[in-house]
Amino acid sequence: MRWTPGGVSGNVEDRRGMGVGRGAMGIGGVVIALLLSVFFGEDFLSTLGTGPAAPARNPAEQQARDRQEEPLVQFVSFVLDDAQSTWHKLLGERYRDAKLVLFRDAVESACGTAPAEVGPFYCPADEKVYIDLSFYEELDGRFGAPGDFAQAYVLAHEIGHHVQNILGLSRKVSAAQRSNPDAANELSVRLELQADCLAGVWGHSTAKRGILEHGDIEEGLGAAAAVGDDRIQRRTRGSVNADSFTHGSSAQRTEWFRRGLTSGQVSNCDTFRR
Repeated sequence: MRWTPGGVSGNVEDRRGMGVGRGAMGIGGVVIALLLSVFFGEDFLSTLGTGPAAPARNPAEQQARDRQEEPLVQFVSFVLDDAQSTWHKLLGERYRDAKLVLFRDAVESACGTAPAEVGPFYCPADEKVYIDLSFYEELDGRFGAPGDFAQAYVLAHEIGHHVQNILGLSRKVSAAQRSNPDAANELSVRLELQADCLAGVWGHSTAKRGILEHGDIEEGLGAAAAVGDDRIQRRTRGSVNADSFTHGSSAQRTEWFRRGLTSGQVSNCDTFRR
């Protein structure tokens, strides 16, 4: 992506280096970990622990890590501001900025306390996106999705959840899941695919403004495919169970991200009718 390194967004809340106890996880943290255990086929509940807080990092080590991550902090700041500027133009006065919380190891949110292992997430209760920047190393190494637009896709997807929250879609889906638990997974998939499409709507805007470079679209689509339920389950379990999907298959995620990229229209992101 074409962007100019600069300062840090006013909507970034930097909590790196702030210790969080991993013993007294709230119910939100337990729910998040349970969902991730189902999603990845791994035991994330054990990461919550019942013991004392994780040991604090050495101050010199923290400073070194901060310096190492500074280019990435500036990049996610650019993506955050650019994405939110786009949504202000598309939604007008209805749109309100989300905050981006940077953390390490574990974080407290209005949705509970969660370990970094859950990956990036959006909490509608405080309208904040949470990310441990080490996830991007995992995106490249573990998921095989390198590139700056792959990184941008992840953040744009979480901002997509913020858009859903503003439009009242998240609350409608939650109510539908409570009233029809058998459809909970299917509704979760549709919500996640819509967030992929909304991320694509922002991507369309970046293409129109000429800030995408050769290969960026492929990086974003590669990231969407890499985090498909089927690919993750095949890698972690050795088999695929479509009934347990919560985010959608690789093909579904790339399809809906591409729809947003191609059209740039929110109206083309209705995953609940198509």
